[in-house]
Amino acid sequence: MNSPGSTALILSVLLGTVFSGVGSVWVAWLFVQAVMAKYTQHLLSLAAGALLATAFLHLLPEAFETSQSPRSLFVTLLVGILFFFLLDKAELWHHGHEHHHEQELDHSHSHSHANSTDHGETASHTHPISGGWAVLFGDSLHCFGDGVLVAAAFMADFHVGLVASFAVWTHEVPHHMGDLVVLSSSSSNPRSAVIKLSIAGAVTVLGGVVGLFLLKGREVALPFLLALASSSYIYVALADLIPQLQKRLSARQTAAQLIWLGTGMAMVALTSQLG
Repeated sequence: MNSPGSTALILSVLLGTVFSGVGSVWVAWLFVQAVMAKYTQHLLSLAAGALLATAFLHLLPEAFETSQSPRSLFVTLLVGILFFFLLDKAELWHHGHEHHHEQELDHSHSHSHANSTDHGETASHTHPISGGWAVLFGDSLHCFGDGVLVAAAFMADFHVGLVASFAVWTHEVPHHMGDLVVLSSSSSNPRSAVIKLSIAGAVTVLGGVVGLFLLKGREVALPFLLALASSSYIYVALADLIPQLQKRLSARQTAAQLIWLGTGMAMVALTSQLG
């Protein structure tokens, strides 16, 4: 495992977190600008393959190569998947409640517009700005956790850090595309959405630096963090990305999904062979 104080490790964590945190925002912005819906589906397949390959071919093997009990690592993996499931449920409840509130506002707006002869009384806001800030807050917390996990991966092994950074990047691109749509709808300036989301993405770097020095002298925790990272990647791939691909498609479209899924796995496998 790498020494937490080495210059090479610090630079690796900084570059890895900048790439996965901020880089994913700008790539997502380019995709949104180009309105490439067809390629977005391919990117979802690519991301799912990369996340599963990272978890099963790199993070978990690295964790199990240590002297830690396999049972304790499997318990960590199981608890992690359950945790991310509950986190998802909480987020869905929040968005569902917010959406219900928006529907009430829209109904109230339509009713007042139909019955009022004074157009000055028409409500001007149908999308609450607070929704955008909720997205930014949630993204910041998520990015901080990504940074800690990337730092843990680099501390375990340089190649594992590379594939972890790539895995975070591939997941965050489609995730940030959705965020950009939400933020743009709650702001009159579309470019401000990119700036705000870039700041949230930069929190990944903060998480990497904090994680790097927080883990110093506590390398015994690395296998458990790798198992936790694996649970995050497995849950996101199976619960978030792949269900979006479960549509009735033609044989050709299904073949394209499998090719992109395999490409994501192959890219992760090739990345681990660098150097």
